[in-house]
This record gives sequence, C-alpha cells and structure tokens, in this order.
Amino acid sequence: MKKPQLLLRKIYAKLNAYNHDPVKNQGSTEFEIDNGVISHFVLKKLVPVVGVGPFALNELMLMAGSICRFRPQYVFDWGTHIGKSARIFYETAKYFKIPTEVHSIDLPEEVERVWHPHSKRGKLVKGKSGVYLHLGDGLDTALRLYKTFPTGSRILCFVDGDHEYESVKRELMGISAGMPNAKILVHDTFFQSPDSGYNIGPFKAVMETLSSGHYKLLETKTGVPGMSLLY
Repeated sequence: MKKPQLLLRKIYAKLNAYNHDPVKNQGSTEFEIDNGVISHFVLKKLVPVVGVGPFALNELMLMAGSICRFRPQYVFDWGTHIGKSARIFYETAKYFKIPTEVHSIDLPEEVERVWHPHSKRGKLVKGKSGVYLHLGDGLDTALRLYKTFPTGSRILCFVDGDHEYESVKRELMGISAGMPNAKILVHDTFFQSPDSGYNIGPFKAVMETLSSGHYKLLETKTGVPGMSLLY
C-alpha cells in the first residue's frame, strides 16, 4: 500500500507546485517570476478563453506576470475592443487572488475608427466583478479616475489603442507625468528594421520614453506584434 500512496503524494505535489505564488524575490527591483507557474496558468485558464491572438503566448506570459509581480490595485486598459486584454487581467487577478479593479476604456460610439467594436465592445468582460467599462479618451479618462483613487495606489496601464507614434507618445508622457509610479505595458512594439513594413510608432514612443531614465524595460522580442513593459 505504501508505494501507491507515495505515488499519489508525488502526483499531488507536482500539481500543487503550480498553485503557489509565482513571484520570486518580491523585494527585488528586477522583474522575476516563476515561468512554470505562469505557463501552467496561461495554458489552463487563459488560452481556452482568449486564444493566442492578438496576444501571443509570450505576451500572455508578460501580461499575467505583470499582474502577479506588481499586484496592481487598479488596471487601466485602453483599446478595449471585445475585452480580451481586460479578461486576461481579470482572470489572472482572480486565479492568484490579487485584489484588482480593471478599468477598460474605449472610444465613444460616434468616433469612427477601423477597429471600433461597436455593439461587441467588452463582450468578454461584461458582468465580471471588478471590471468597469468606460467610454472616452484612454489617457484623459484614466487620469480622471486616478485622481479619485487613494494616494499611493499601485497602478498598471495597458496601452493598446491608436498605434500611431504621436498618440502613443502622448499617452506615455501623460502617464509618466500624471501617474509617475505606474507600470506600463504597451502592445505592438516589435521593431527589427526600418524597412520591415511593421508600424514602428509604438516602438519609437517607448524608446523615447525610456530615454528619460525613469523606467526599466522588458520586452518580447521574438517577432510581431510584440509587447514592452516599462517599470
């Protein structure tokens, strides 16, 4: 009887290993997580719900890892579309028991753009506890809400709206000035060469923001679309 019991204990221990705190060295100034724990979560919980587009596996890892590493009390997410990024943040906070509010912002109905979701806006998060949908300019709305939160609140911003250089630079500068301690994730930031044909506006805006010396940078660099973390 001992051998089957020992085998069951080993199996249970392996399964339980994926349920512990994924953050390593919480007091460190560097970004460090347990990739095995986050990988298990991404495959078990996120991929079945949100798939692997437009956020690839390495980007899902960075998004989930950022929630676990920084434990934000509030997430500002703009470029809502059908709510995939907001759902990622919601599922991560729920699974790892991190008290987090997600405030997802998209442009009003009357503002036309190519990717406007219209009636499908935020459909993946509607009715989810702790997720709030807002209409308006992403940066302006986030700053307005931020002023109502307790001083010193932990903030994570996810910038995935208009991918043009001017607008992304405005958003990053606005976050840096208005929420100087916020951590920032920016989507579509891959850059290989000027003639690659990929929109390098977000990459350029990130690099210029980084030059201020206020942030450290962590990136997914394997290919498009790419994601950057400023922290």
